[in-house]
Amino acid sequence: MSMLSRVRTWIDALTARVGRAASWLILGMVLLGAFNAVARYLSKELGADLSSNAYLEAQWYMFSLVFLLAAAHTLRRDAHVRVDVFYGRLGPRGQAWINLAGSVLFLVPFCIFILWMSYPSVMNSWAVREVSPDPGGLPRYPIKAAILVSFGLLLLQAIAEIIRNIETLSGRHETPHGERKP
Repeated sequence: MSMLSRVRTWIDALTARVGRAASWLILGMVLLGAFNAVARYLSKELGADLSSNAYLEAQWYMFSLVFLLAAAHTLRRDAHVRVDVFYGRLGPRGQAWINLAGSVLFLVPFCIFILWMSYPSVMNSWAVREVSPDPGGLPRYPIKAAILVSFGLLLLQAIAEIIRNIETLSGRHETPHGERKP
């Protein structure tokens, strides 16, 4: 196995682990959402406030983390939205060319742009230890750091996809997308 194949395999494994971990946030988000809904009604009946802004914000943070951290996993599994006019009619080599061009021309530059543009804001948030303006709200700086982490992971997965598509075009990998062969 070539060094690039090992790099691709390592990135794919990292992406899969992060995707599985992010999927557990869905359960937490649903349970916390259910608690928030029940707590609102029980608060009225009991005359005591059972919910808080922290719980509501935690639910939104989990939703944000699922969306952000699952992006690379979604790309790895080829489950992202695709405008499929010609792509589905192409063979593996034609699909690999489109995937390669899209990754090199659009995905990688977009990830780099987002990392570059969000870095100052995230660093400023950490410097001042930004917190929610709502009473009892959560710190904002950790969730803002997730932007850098998620686009870093997406950039890594884009590199893995570029390697995979080059391997497909050179005949060393059979499928340009879907559940990947290591």
